[in-house]
Amino acid sequence: MKITLLVIGKTDAAYLREGIDIYLKRLKHYIPFEIEVIPDIKKAKNLTADLQKQKEGELILSRLGAGKELHLFDEGGKSYSSRNFAQLLEQKMLSSVKELILVIGGPYGFSDEVYEKASSKISLSKLTFSHQMVRLLCVEQIYRAFTILKGEPYHHD
Repeated sequence: MKITLLVIGKTDAAYLREGIDIYLKRLKHYIPFEIEVIPDIKKAKNLTADLQKQKEGELILSRLGAGKELHLFDEGGKSYSSRNFAQLLEQKMLSSVKELILVIGGPYGFSDEVYEKASSKISLSKLTFSHQMVRLLCVEQIYRAFTILKGEPYHHD
C-alpha cells in the first residue's frame, strides 16, 4: 500500500517544511509515502467559500481511481488515539487498498461531493490548527503509527 497526503496549497513556513521533511525521511523506511500539493485556487478571494470548496473538491476527486481510498482530516471526524490510528492504518494495509489518500482540505473544508466519496473523516483534535500546522501533525502521527506497529520505542503510553 502507498499513502498519499493530499494538501491544498504549498507549505509557506520554513520551520514547518523542515519538520515535515524530517518525518518524510523517516517514513521511507516503513511505507511508500508522499505529499501531493494541489495548487491554491487562482483568484480565490473573488470566490464564495462554497465555490472555492467546489473547485478544490473537483481537484481532490480527480485524484481518485481504482484501488484508492479517500479519508479526510476534518474537525468533525472520528477521534483516534495514536494506537487506534496505527490499527486503522494496519487494517488498510491488510485490505485490498492500493493507495490510501489522506486529505487536508482548504480553509473552508470540503465540498459535499468530497464528503460523499470519503470513506471516513478523521479528527486530529478538538483544537483548531492552521492548515499548514496540521500537515506536520499528520505526518508525525503517520510516522508514530508505524513505529507503534513495529514495536519501536518512539511512542510512550
